[in-house]
Amino acid sequence: MRRAELKRFLDEKAAYYNQPLFIESDPIQIPHQFSRKEDIEIAGFLMATIAWGNRKSIINNGKKLMQLMGNSPYDYIVNFSEAMHADRQNKQAELLSSFVHRTFNGDDLVYFIKALQHIYLHHGGLEAVFAAFSEEDTLQPAIHHFKKLFFSLPHLKRTEKHVSDPLKGSAAKRINMFLRWMVRNDNTGVDFGIWNSLSPSQLSCPLDVHSGRVARSLSLLKRKQNDAKAVTELDAALKRLDPNDPVKYDFALFGLGVFEAF
Repeated sequence: MRRAELKRFLDEKAAYYNQPLFIESDPIQIPHQFSRKEDIEIAGFLMATIAWGNRKSIINNGKKLMQLMGNSPYDYIVNFSEAMHADRQNKQAELLSSFVHRTFNGDDLVYFIKALQHIYLHHGGLEAVFAAFSEEDTLQPAIHHFKKLFFSLPHLKRTEKHVSDPLKGSAAKRINMFLRWMVRNDNTGVDFGIWNSLSPSQLSCPLDVHSGRVARSLSLLKRKQNDAKAVTELDAALKRLDPNDPVKYDFALFGLGVFEAF
């Protein structure tokens, strides 16, 4: 398929899947419950963190998580008290500690709440952290620095596996997906586009088994592993198709892989 033909095909598929109907079956529906910027980005970050496995299970656990936070994640996080959580008579603390999604458990969740509180109270919030470390054409080093800051408080080593690091070879699919949600404004109401300090041209494709398989079948990707090098290769190919909004093609690759078994 020639580049012009491929671009036309992928543009059509991206437009087809990048529609409000997409929200109904996707974890992005959870941050869409909110209108306040901080609620959207916190809900989005937590949803992206647990976004692996069965999609129905992800969404159900996301709803449970928001209920645990009184459906007001920002207020919950900035007012979180470790002393109150340590009180085992506190029903809320008990529910928080019992949360589990696959290998993400209550201990991980409590640390995530404390780390997010630290970021909002002392570093200006999630957007400010990513913007501080962003580079002109990529946010991959910013993810690395974000992870270092996120785990700068005392924590269990096991919790670190829930935030990927592209500078250590990871495709960092879930955090790239979160960044797409926050930065990209698609004018159709799927991605939020609430982080104006960053540009869609800096984003990387959230590479997973589905998008990787389709990208290889369309000769957008040669590398066999879904890792950081594959993300760099795929980003370069997608930027040749649209340098300003390369990750709109995530909708096309994901849709073709999941819904059309391309």
